[in-house]
Amino acid sequence: MCDYSLAHLPNRLAVVGEQLVIHWFSSGSKGLTSPAELVRVADPSPCPRRRGFWEALKNSLNPPEAEAPVPAVCIPPGARLLLRDIPQDLQRQFGVGAAEEVTFVQRSAEAYRFRDAVRFQNGREILLQHLHCGQRVDVLCLSSDDFEEEEHQRHAEEYRRVFAFARLSDRAPKIPSRA
Repeated sequence: MCDYSLAHLPNRLAVVGEQLVIHWFSSGSKGLTSPAELVRVADPSPCPRRRGFWEALKNSLNPPEAEAPVPAVCIPPGARLLLRDIPQDLQRQFGVGAAEEVTFVQRSAEAYRFRDAVRFQNGREILLQHLHCGQRVDVLCLSSDDFEEEEHQRHAEEYRRVFAFARLSDRAPKIPSRA
């Protein structure tokens, strides 16, 4: 739903029909937030200036006055979204148009890895980290029966492989045990 890097920020679940933007959070990773939240916390830019090493060190030793953090908006896997403002370099790379309907996916559950991604209808996937700040995302639907069926198929295939291996090992010659 939300990358590990956004877990320490305030967050909420997306609402069907709302428009979100790709935002560069204070944790150093990209995620989704509401444009209204950016205005509320007086941070109108979805792409705040990246700080250099020395500035970050100085701020960690002498923190500026506390700013209200921008809340992350979490999307459940399988949600359908409309990704807008796709830059031309990404359009060419992924074979898509300027706006595409996508499915929100999580690539893995592995710790300390970016996992939030979107899958285009042509099957290609891109991590949110590789999208551009300020891109707009419309929430079309928070669940998808197609996605659940696809996940079920994937799990069924994994089980078939595991059980096929177990059946093959049952056919292996038995080594008599010493009694």
